[in-house]
Amino acid sequence: MAPGHVAYGMRASYGMSHVSPDHITAWERGDALPNANELSALAGALWCHPGELMGRPRSLLEHRLAQGMSADDIARLIGVDLDAYRRMEETGSWTGDKRQSANLGSILKLPPRDFIAITGLEDELARLLTEAVSTRWQAHIRAISKLVSMDKSELKEPLAAMQQEYQALMAATLGRASSNATGEEGRRFVDNIVGHFWAQFPD
Repeated sequence: MAPGHVAYGMRASYGMSHVSPDHITAWERGDALPNANELSALAGALWCHPGELMGRPRSLLEHRLAQGMSADDIARLIGVDLDAYRRMEETGSWTGDKRQSANLGSILKLPPRDFIAITGLEDELARLLTEAVSTRWQAHIRAISKLVSMDKSELKEPLAAMQQEYQALMAATLGRASSNATGEEGRRFVDNIVGHFWAQFPD
């Protein structure tokens, strides 16, 4: 469809009177992005799902839009006040409890990585992973499995590999003759330990 036809469809069927062919062209080129209402209307005009018009969703708002759901529906289904939910979308700071978080993950079909990021659990995951690679990963696999909602069998090889990599970095540091060896590689590994963890599970 030509930009003019798409713009007309959005105006006629979805009340987007401000949308012009120039808007459509700018969105196609990536020079501008539609807001939430415009994205929903654009998907309707193109007879497709909003998720088909987006890249990989990252934020709470993007995941909601990708599912084609309204903020009101999400708030009602997870059990939070609508205004409170909208604030969480706007600020990117999730404040729901464990039950609400579980509902959110289920309703939005959040992959483990996105669920951890959106619900603010990355610090807890980093703490558990740091303990796992610096001691015995087997002692922490249950807590990590529960946090990321993954089966323990999926975590055995990744955690073992991470521990081996971390221990090798520390051993190399200790084996250097230079007095300037300060474990910098090991600290860098720990600083990005959540990234190392998710890298074990390529999309």
